[in-house]
Amino acid sequence: MDWNDTQEQATFRDQVQELLDTKLPKRYVDMGKEVHQRERPWENDRKSEDPEARKAAEDWMEALSGEGWAAPHWPKEYGGGGLKPMEQFILNQELAQFGAPTVGGSGGINKLGPSLIVHGTDEQKEKYLPPIMSGEVTWAQGFSEPGAGSDLAGLQTSAVRDGDEYVINGQKIWTSAAHLNDAIFALTRTDPNAPKHRGISFLMIDDIKTPGLTIRPIVDMANKHYFNETFFEDVRTPVSNLLGEENRGWYVGMTLLDNERSNIAGAVGSRKSLMALINYLGTDDGKYRSHIGKRETGMRAEIADRYIETEVMFQFSFRVISMHNSGQLPNYEASTSKLFNSELTQRLARTGSQLFGLYGALWSEREAGDYVPVSYAGDYVQSVPATIRGGTSEIQRNIIATRGLGLPRG
Repeated sequence: MDWNDTQEQATFRDQVQELLDTKLPKRYVDMGKEVHQRERPWENDRKSEDPEARKAAEDWMEALSGEGWAAPHWPKEYGGGGLKPMEQFILNQELAQFGAPTVGGSGGINKLGPSLIVHGTDEQKEKYLPPIMSGEVTWAQGFSEPGAGSDLAGLQTSAVRDGDEYVINGQKIWTSAAHLNDAIFALTRTDPNAPKHRGISFLMIDDIKTPGLTIRPIVDMANKHYFNETFFEDVRTPVSNLLGEENRGWYVGMTLLDNERSNIAGAVGSRKSLMALINYLGTDDGKYRSHIGKRETGMRAEIADRYIETEVMFQFSFRVISMHNSGQLPNYEASTSKLFNSELTQRLARTGSQLFGLYGALWSEREAGDYVPVSYAGDYVQSVPATIRGGTSEIQRNIIATRGLGLPRG
């Protein structure tokens, strides 16, 4: 692994920090100081009824797009940054350190865009890439289904060709931020008789308000609306919106999922959350400081463990990006990073909640905007799906066992 910047990388880091110092809207500067980070602030602000929030989203998108950093991994010919893996890592690290939001929506910038660049026709690239880059259009991802989550190839949402259109019927679930997006892409089954990894096609529906497409909110136990279930009832999309070849959409989807996996944002976020807690414990005038009492003494070793674990998470991140930078493809290493980060998120939330005792369950503080470390109740309940989404911990352990340790299957 390489922990140190080269002179070129140090210069690039200075450029990123200068942009953050001069062009990050005050709204996001203030958000970056909050202990508990908000979910998808740019996407929410883009659809906000508050003109100041919308202006912040527009200004930040313009600032990053002007440098090509809205899509740092895209080639420059498509408006991206054309950055090397280590430069992408540095950019993500600095954005996370400042608490600055990513832009463009992950569905379009990180997923659909790279797939279009690899598999799209010239007409598709010309039509869809510029609006993604400008932030004019954001995309939701329609992959998981009630009966096809970890076993995604078992999906049953069908697409039947009718002349120059496909007619889509079925259901998707856990559709992240679909209510905030303008369009949706989906994996659909176009040949029900083919083996399950075949007979799948990748279709784009470029208007999320297309007749027959219904989005219903899934409100989680933290009372947050982030996920949705999406229903397709005779939804029509042109054949020209097929990405890649018919019945070979699985391979297009796998291109989409192969994006930057260093988890540096998770490492930085965990460290910032923990340091905010430690700094709070070092004050004498904290609102709840006097109520912690003996719990702090008894939990000092646990807090030290969390600090060590955040450092381990940084090392995992540097290992993955060092492999990327040397032309290697992380496999079980990326699974190790994902597994460790998701379980660290849960341990941090539990530590914070236990430290404050019953005060750790105060929801009102967080809802009122008092983002002090005491309001860990939300983090605690929201950490539950961390070990499920993006590949369950069980699947990650299987990958580590078989591909990393060479253990037999079954």
